[in-house]
Amino acid sequence: MTNVFDRMTGQDTLAAELRDAATSARAVAARLEEAADGAVSMFADDPVDELPVGVRESMTHAWLFTGPPGSGRSVAATAFAAALECLDPTEVGCGECRACTTVLSGTHGDVRLIQTDGLSISVKQIRDIVSLAARRPTTGRWQIVLVEDADRLTENGANALLKAVEEPPARTIFLLCAPSVAPEDIAITLRSRCRHVALTAPASDEIAKVLIERDGIDPEPARWAASVSGGHVGRAKRLATDPLSREQREQALGLARAATRDSTAFAAADKLVRTAVETADAMSTESDAAETEELMTALGAGGTGKGTARPPRGTAGIIKDLEKRQKSRRTRLTRDVLDRALVDLAALFRDALSRSVGARVTLMHPDKEHDVIDSMASYASPEKLLACIEAVLDCREALDMNVKPKFAVGAMVVKLGDQLSARR
Repeated sequence: MTNVFDRMTGQDTLAAELRDAATSARAVAARLEEAADGAVSMFADDPVDELPVGVRESMTHAWLFTGPPGSGRSVAATAFAAALECLDPTEVGCGECRACTTVLSGTHGDVRLIQTDGLSISVKQIRDIVSLAARRPTTGRWQIVLVEDADRLTENGANALLKAVEEPPARTIFLLCAPSVAPEDIAITLRSRCRHVALTAPASDEIAKVLIERDGIDPEPARWAASVSGGHVGRAKRLATDPLSREQREQALGLARAATRDSTAFAAADKLVRTAVETADAMSTESDAAETEELMTALGAGGTGKGTARPPRGTAGIIKDLEKRQKSRRTRLTRDVLDRALVDLAALFRDALSRSVGARVTLMHPDKEHDVIDSMASYASPEKLLACIEAVLDCREALDMNVKPKFAVGAMVVKLGDQLSARR
């Protein structure tokens, strides 16, 4: 395995900064060990204040990783966590030692990962993890709390995390991941107490290189997928290898043409929603079945002895909670699939708008340049194309506010039809 920071595609400068911070953290941790059992804060006057100024300033107890989908913010946070715990005496984040491999696999005893398959991260999840993270490290230098989806924190959950970040235990580091620093993604109070690490979407040639060299994908489909992935490495891989993903993209982009006619607009909208639901169901079915079987076995169902044919009394609530979590996960997956389609659609209108006003920018859908983008740019005015982008963004916002997908997408195609049905 290579160095853990090599996983950060197209983020060389940030990787170097994080490597320096992890190096500084080693000095901080060593000094804390020399103190009275590490019972002082990383920023206390004694003895940490005796460290060189550059060392103190390179490391802090709370970090916020932001970037668009696919930029690798959670990958960067995980790589940083591995580097902080790395045992190699000479290379920070070696990728080979037990600490690095266990952090990357999610099994390190001192790295607490908070993620959700559902719609939000509850205050209970935060309190439980923060309570565990307040203890001294057992095998590593630090207790690390990594929140993959900080934008999904409930208000109470954010407040509970804020309290821990404001009064951090001596040996605890918080790593938060969110799409942006906007208030709708991360609470202002949390943002103000974290060091910000901003990631950008990698260039298409960097993504293509990863697909070819790491995943063994043929150069032609790899380059095409990289060019239309919107800077998302994972999505580029799916587009290059999964025919269903390519079909879903075509379906989303086809909505622009379908919206121009009443006879096709609503049928296309219904199909888009139905496909999202079916995709989410397919993704959830296998994991739901495995979780249910595991729980039922733990409760004693299916056994051969007396009283083991069914779960014990009083366990109905546990089963109901699992079903509730599975339903929440399925809802989130449906929204995620729909949101990806809407992002593709908005990018198509953006390409047409940039072509309409003569802007020299890289197209998000270069394969649609001649048969869709050019004709759309000549068909609709810049004002109408901008209104189409706003209609798609309004639909995304409606989905975030729990509007039923059928109604949100239906309202969007009506707005698109109003803008595209008549020539300028």
